[in-house]
Amino acid sequence: MSFFDEADEPRAAPPRTRRPSRAGRRPPGDKQSIQARRAVAGVAIVIVVILVVLGVHSCQVSARNSALKDYTNNVASILQESNNTGTQFFNLLSGAGGASNAQNLTNQLNKTRVAADNELKHAQAIDVPDEVKGAQSDFLLALTMRRDGMANIAQLVQSALGTTNNQNAINQIAANNARFYASDVLYTDYSAPGIAAALHGAGIVVGPNGETIPAGQFLPDLGWLSPDFVATKLGASSSSSSSSSSGPIAPGTHGHSLDSVSVGGTTLQSGSTNTIPRSPTPSFTVNLTNSGQNNEKNVVIKVSVSGTSSSGQTVVPQTTAGQSTSATVPLNQSPPAGTYNVTVTVTPVRGEQNTANNTQTYPVTFQ
Repeated sequence: MSFFDEADEPRAAPPRTRRPSRAGRRPPGDKQSIQARRAVAGVAIVIVVILVVLGVHSCQVSARNSALKDYTNNVASILQESNNTGTQFFNLLSGAGGASNAQNLTNQLNKTRVAADNELKHAQAIDVPDEVKGAQSDFLLALTMRRDGMANIAQLVQSALGTTNNQNAINQIAANNARFYASDVLYTDYSAPGIAAALHGAGIVVGPNGETIPAGQFLPDLGWLSPDFVATKLGASSSSSSSSSSGPIAPGTHGHSLDSVSVGGTTLQSGSTNTIPRSPTPSFTVNLTNSGQNNEKNVVIKVSVSGTSSSGQTVVPQTTAGQSTSATVPLNQSPPAGTYNVTVTVTPVRGEQNTANNTQTYPVTFQ
């Protein structure tokens, strides 16, 4: 082989050095950064979830409170309509005009009965939150009693205005007036407190600076529970055997003693100030005893609040000699907040000599 032949042979390339692979390995700083980002993302997710839950709860509370306020306003509106219907109804009865106007009076009374039926249907159609379902049931029953009482009286008035055999119709009208009295008690002592409790439970203010729960006075005068009173208002004759203001007084002692007075189950004390709520409108339970030797009829019980126009009256159809009884006297309206003297009186009956125990006065703070 020649010298030139050897010079033409290619030289072998130097071997390449393989660089170590970085796949599968990260510097320590990268791992910490990833973990930190994951932690931040997790906290952010938790915060978002909490905010969503709080937002949903807030919306639910707002919706519930709005529903309770709407319900209260609906009840107030319907109740006002019902009270106005009652005023119209008793104005018609008070101006009956005797037998010659019987048919016209019946027609007019039926119109008020239709109005009462519409008010009941309106109340049945309103949205009722779960918190006031019990109060709604009492409210509907009160409106039903009003409608039914008006319907019954409209059917009885012609017979009551008749010149003969009218006493039974007059007695039935007085009995149906007791439905109205019962409807007032049902709303005042059960429905209204139920609505107030639901509002308080939701943190909604009740009173002058918040939601107003109106009084439900349908029966204008508790004298309407007396057949003689009914007959007088209708201009009809009455042959009832109730006590009259003339004629001989039955022999023996007559009269009553006022035993106690309570409001909402709390007995009032005459020697110390009593505190009772002014909303809903208070009703007084009066306990009395016929301390005489004669049964007495149409016993009038009165409650008055000094310095205000708040008062109430009821008529006990009959008390029995030697026995105790009780009567409920609702105020016609709540007095303003403050402390007053509340006077309760069992009106003396004919022949009563000792009246010292007929009246009691209690200092009461209405709040």
